[in-house]
Formats: sequence, structure tokens, C-alpha cells
Amino acid sequence: MTRRGKQRAATERLGIHAEAGGWCTIDKIPHPPADVLQAADNPRLRPARMRPLGMLGAALGAPFILVITFFEFLAKAEEAVMRSLDTRDEKERLRVKKEDEKRRRDAITAQQGIDKVFDGNWHGDAGQFLLRWYGHSTHHQRLLLATTEGIALAAPPRRVSAGREKHLQIVARLSAAEATLADPFSGEFKTRMLLIRFQDGSWLRVDTEEFRSDLHMYVLRQPLTGS
Repeated sequence: MTRRGKQRAATERLGIHAEAGGWCTIDKIPHPPADVLQAADNPRLRPARMRPLGMLGAALGAPFILVITFFEFLAKAEEAVMRSLDTRDEKERLRVKKEDEKRRRDAITAQQGIDKVFDGNWHGDAGQFLLRWYGHSTHHQRLLLATTEGIALAAPPRRVSAGREKHLQIVARLSAAEATLADPFSGEFKTRMLLIRFQDGSWLRVDTEEFRSDLHMYVLRQPLTGS
């Protein structure tokens, strides 16, 4: 079964109709101030370590990862061969375009402060949600689902090395009035980054497994706020 097929089967088991979905991770959670930690009952701030049996499962699955990596390598090699056929002017235009895109992407990232996992306000909605992230599940990934009602996050209760879809449970829900998904680059760049924007203006950054995932395309199809 394909990755998307597994994802659809998992959402059906969960009883959720998702407009779009994708696996995502978050960056390392910074250490909160002592008073914030105490008020939140000293929450877990890191995913669980992989167990020995889980490491064995990962090792057994390594050949499949190598196959996928091999095909990705072939795709990149094909792209490199096609580029080698470009004229000197075409290569120069491509180089200038890439440098310009990187400058603009870096400028937007710095301007919005989205090089961090969240906006930095532990008392905001995003900060409080982040404190509960690994309390919901010790797994290092989340299946983020965009629904007509809002956002749902699913994960295995505990960290697993394989068969993550089989162990899925809903670990958090956010209504459309509480939070929405946003692409901070408005689709201008092909990235993995998405923001969960909360109603109080705070935000949490997630990184999808795929560049310009189904979630990105879903966000770009939504009407702009106030339009």
C-alpha cells in the first residue's frame, strides 16, 4: 500500500474525514522558565527514545529505506544530467534565481521569526499547546489532519519504529475558531514548513515529511482571511 493509501486507511479507522493530511515533526522544544514548568506540572519536553526492539525493527526496515533513497538518487541524477545540457546562460539564470529565492526566503524567515519552533510566548495558546505536545504522545511524529471542523493531530500513544498508522489515536483537536494552518511563504517557495496559527496570534511551526505536501496545497486553496 502506498503512503497516501495507508494514510487514508488510518483516517477511516479514526472516523475522520480529512480534507488533507500529512506526517509532521516539530523542532526541539526550548527549556521553559521554572515558573512555567511548575505551573504545567513539569511536562515532558522530548520524544521517547527508541526501544531496543524498535531499533531492531528499524534495522529490518533499512533495506526498504535504501530502495527509496536509491530512487531519489536516480531522480536527482536525472535532474543533474538535464541541467548539464543547459547552455551557460541558462545555468547562470538558474544560479541567480536560486540565490535570489534563498535571500528572499531567509529574509521572510528572519522577519517572521519562524526559524524557531514557536513564537516564544509560553503563556500564549501556542506555548501552552507546545507544553502538552509529548504529554499527548511520546512519538516523535504527528499525523496532522485538516478537517472541515479544524485541525486534528493523531499519533501512536508511545513511540514506535514501524507501523505508525496501525497504532494511531487522536491526541489533540483544535477547532477552526481556535487555530488555522498557514504557509508563511504563501506558496512562493517549495518548503516543508507550516504554521499552526492560534486565535491569540501565537503560532507553532511544524515541518512536513514532504516538500509542498497535501497540507500546503490545502492551505493555498483556502480564501484569505477577511476576503
